[in-house]
Amino acid sequence: MTMTKSAERQVIRKAKQGDGIAIEQLIRAHQNALYAFMLRMCGRPDVAEDVVQEAFVRVLRNLDRFDTRFRFSTWLFTIAKRLYMNQVQKHSPSFESDLVDMHQGAGDRPEDGLEQAEVLRNARSAIDEALKGLNELQREIVLLFHQQNWPISEIAVYLDMPEGTIKSHLHRARKRMRRIILSSSVTERHVEEVWS
Repeated sequence: MTMTKSAERQVIRKAKQGDGIAIEQLIRAHQNALYAFMLRMCGRPDVAEDVVQEAFVRVLRNLDRFDTRFRFSTWLFTIAKRLYMNQVQKHSPSFESDLVDMHQGAGDRPEDGLEQAEVLRNARSAIDEALKGLNELQREIVLLFHQQNWPISEIAVYLDMPEGTIKSHLHRARKRMRRIILSSSVTERHVEEVWS
């Protein structure tokens, strides 16, 4: 569920006043995107779920501090990222896990041939391996840009970096991912099918 900026402002205003329906709308509008992002960041469904829940608790507790001139999602993602980073610092060894397949439904329809499903699974696996080959900052930028469809300008604000720096990181990350993916048996076309 996506909202226009003005509709979101109105929902936030109502949520600040304690309107339960508005709070529910706000959560529903952002929880799937935040969960998908956190799952890609940490690779563990249980951790992603915990971070998302705690992020919403913190956001709702501090909703009166939110400045409506900015996007709510940027604020929410920033809080979630900080919570995750705090958990990583506390429990560093337990976060070494494989990335989990987040490409819901791709290749799972009965009408898809087994061969096509296998190719798409391989492409998803190649993407996950390529993401693991990036440093944390590059992985975050790639996921925000390609998975969450954030514009460069919003990523720059979120990460507090110049847009040119974000573009450079994105370019280097794509080059590195391309090298990793092309070293596998997966074609670019199959990767594009999965990634989009």
